Amino acid sequence: MELKLGDVQTTALIPLSIKANETMRKNARIKDKKAVEIIKALNIDTAQYDKFMSHEGVIARTIMLDRQLKGIIKNAPDTVIVNVGAGFDDRFSRVDNGRIIWFDLDLPDSIAARRKAFPERERVTMLAGSALEEDWCGQVKDALTGRKAKPVFIAEGLFMYLTLDQIRTFLEVLKSNFPGGGILIAEQNGKFMQKSEKHHDTVKNTNAHFMSGTDSAQEIANLTDGIQLVEEHSFNEEIQHTCKALCTAAAES
Repeated sequence: MELKLGDVQTTALIPLSIKANETMRKNARIKDKKAVEIIKALNIDTAQYDKFMSHEGVIARTIMLDRQLKGIIKNAPDTVIVNVGAGFDDRFSRVDNGRIIWFDLDLPDSIAARRKAFPERERVTMLAGSALEEDWCGQVKDALTGRKAKPVFIAEGLFMYLTLDQIRTFLEVLKSNFPGGGILIAEQNGKFMQKSEKHHDTVKNTNAHFMSGTDSAQEIANLTDGIQLVEEHSFNEEIQHTCKALCTAAAES
């Protein structure tokens, strides 16, 4: 498999490498067989993309986002979900209930690479386009027809590569095209992370740059009218939980 990715899109290799390596561990906290398959097909050295801090952060966010999304799907089985900046993510396989409609949205080069790695699947559509433009919204709106659940948008590993103005544009795209409302699950770096990006253990090995950071998710909600912050969590919550579980297991063994 040959890949041609832009600077930011190349960062998709970070979570891909981490998920693949974690899956192959004896006591894997997550399972992503597709990531393992892609890494083997690419035959790349994952060392530069899988460092300790990034590894723990990606695993924590994967567990937390999966849990949150499964909760939403349990309450609304007919949910339409848009995975914004999908990269090589295979969350659909982990949360599918046999009824949801799923869209993987990313820039054309990323979707071209994704099409080489993922087969066509029922209820899953790959959309090539920019999250900052409205072209992709039509197909999602069509999928919502006859469904009562509000759409869910996941922006994992995306916002930090956008400026705050670009994030505002994205929010306004959602507002203007989905006036009935929806749920946005988004990840964002803190300002400290943005300022110290040259020391980041994996992103520093790419040509990508953190373009924004916030001290609170409320700063994202405040970018445009009509956005309400429901809850905010830190990956540290899951990381600490994992550390306690490991320590307890070690003490009992």
